[in-house]
Amino acid sequence: MDKFILGRYIPGQSLVHRLDPRSKLLAMFIYLLIIFWANNLLTNLILAGATLLMILASGIKLSFFFNGLKPMFALILFTTVFQLFFTRGGTVFLDWGLIKISDYSLAQAGLIFMRFILITCVSTLLTLTTPPLSLADAVESLLSPLKRFKVPVHEIGLILSLSLRFVPTLMDDATRIMTAQKARGVDFGEGNLLQRIRSTVPILIPLFASSFKRADALALAMEARGYQGGEGRSKYRVLKWQQADSSLILGLLMLAVLLFLLKTN
Repeated sequence: MDKFILGRYIPGQSLVHRLDPRSKLLAMFIYLLIIFWANNLLTNLILAGATLLMILASGIKLSFFFNGLKPMFALILFTTVFQLFFTRGGTVFLDWGLIKISDYSLAQAGLIFMRFILITCVSTLLTLTTPPLSLADAVESLLSPLKRFKVPVHEIGLILSLSLRFVPTLMDDATRIMTAQKARGVDFGEGNLLQRIRSTVPILIPLFASSFKRADALALAMEARGYQGGEGRSKYRVLKWQQADSSLILGLLMLAVLLFLLKTN
């Protein structure tokens, strides 16, 4: 758990790090839309190749990147098992009453697994290469037209930045709590599935208590510093859209056209 990288920021000077956070956020939204056009082997390979190129351009080692996402991969695999067992259609290979495995269910499970993996990789790459405060500024900037409709744009960006900021902190807290519980003789790996689930209770209760204490301390710290919301606040970090940002969006639009042409109808 101490190697979990989702929500962490890794400082760097790579091409991806230097991109405007607004372009990276827009690119992720475009990516989430076009990923549903990758519905066959060729389109998934193209999209996976594009994702790999983006990871390489970030300067982050592949071993570090994928080792940090192993817990997420295990969770995604567990989720897609249900798709494998309970999807109907196609030629049935195994029939165990309510559970049937067919070629169609295998294809659908593989497709969903690939989509989840790619989405996880891109969202993790975004947080690894973008400081939480810059990401909050990007959200606020992109949603600024909604201010006319009294939407609390600044508060939405603040909530997002705080959420991303405290994901690695909560992971560190969970690691410390697990270490303390193991020192007291708790074994999280013994027993059946139900016993293992029950063994997480000594982790969850202190983790919730620690989270509420951190939230209360953060609120007091913000009040002590005179925080009054986004009205009238100036910006220390000025976002600058450059040619590389336009090239990123243009490249993704070209990729979208290619996937649309190659997708299975």
